[in-house]
Amino acid sequence: MATKTTENTTSSTTNNKVAIENATVKESEMKNAPLHKFFVDALKDIYYAEHKLIDALQKMHDAATTEELKDAFEDHQLQTKKHISRLEKVFKLINENPEQKKCEAMDGLIKEGEEIIKSTEEGTMTRDAALIIAAQKVEHYEIATYGGLAQLAITMGHDKAADLLEKTLQEEEDTDYNLTEIAETNINFDAQQED
Repeated sequence: MATKTTENTTSSTTNNKVAIENATVKESEMKNAPLHKFFVDALKDIYYAEHKLIDALQKMHDAATTEELKDAFEDHQLQTKKHISRLEKVFKLINENPEQKKCEAMDGLIKEGEEIIKSTEEGTMTRDAALIIAAQKVEHYEIATYGGLAQLAITMGHDKAADLLEKTLQEEEDTDYNLTEIAETNINFDAQQED
């Protein structure tokens, strides 16, 4: 997809035009477009979600039984910090300030994870199996969000932002796959043997 910005000789930023395929749109009009507003709102939502996830991953790490799962949560926590930094770059690329907007979905997923910790016995494989499912629910929410945001960025001609969002999407998919591998390797089988 060919995307370019052309500047009028007056150098006024409000007169910049963005060419997306065969359409040309003034940057000032794009910022006021409903799709752009939705895109920014969704970025704020996932920015909040990623911040909340850092603390939640620490709680899951502390509650996990196996070192393999503890390591996976620790790795994901470090990765989440990178995702926050990457989102800040996306905000900058589209000339918006990084802001958080309360994400009810992430708050609900985190609350569900906390309930799992309370309702399962410490030191059991059952708890680890349940924590993996809770973590994968979070991953699937993030995968859906980043996938949608990347496509919107492409549609609006924000190619550099789309590349960053797609990189995060790939990392979220990899984390989901790794959690499945941990569960299928031994945790689910060991949990089945518990009384």
